[in-house]
Amino acid sequence: MRIISGKYKGKRITAPKKLPVRPTTDMAKEGLFNILNNRFYFDGLKVLDLFSGTGNISFEFASRDAGEILAVDSFAGCVHFISKTAKEMDLSIIPIKADVFKFLQRTSDTFDIIFADPPYDFEEDKFLNIAHLVFERQLLLEDGLLVIEHSDKTNLSHHPHFSESRKYGGSVFSFFEA
Repeated sequence: MRIISGKYKGKRITAPKKLPVRPTTDMAKEGLFNILNNRFYFDGLKVLDLFSGTGNISFEFASRDAGEILAVDSFAGCVHFISKTAKEMDLSIIPIKADVFKFLQRTSDTFDIIFADPPYDFEEDKFLNIAHLVFERQLLLEDGLLVIEHSDKTNLSHHPHFSESRKYGGSVFSFFEA
């Protein structure tokens, strides 16, 4: 994976092969950040990266000078890799080893952007539960945005806070707003 823009533009990050992840492709990530760049000024944004895996999305936000970035994953290897890489690059990413659903139920923090990239084989109700918890617990700041990445076989458009989706190859980003 490589960082697309910001102070680390072009930097390649190689994650260990043993991690159980499916990183967002560079093409899809570039499309996502073009959309976000038209809506947000990244400097100081508070970001929550759920199912963070390799930290691909967190590293991109950090390279663009986002403020506090929490990267949540349940796999210790992923959390360790993000922590190690963030320290090496002096990035303000806080990796957290936790079950995403339990984390969402207990956190009282609020965020400008919440990005979730759960396993594509999740049942649709698990994807929708992410959105449900975010809005029920009011975890987005005013004008905040929830983005859920999923396969093109999943449709989340019937959620009441759904605003739009964008497709990049077999990946889809669904956007949700208050």
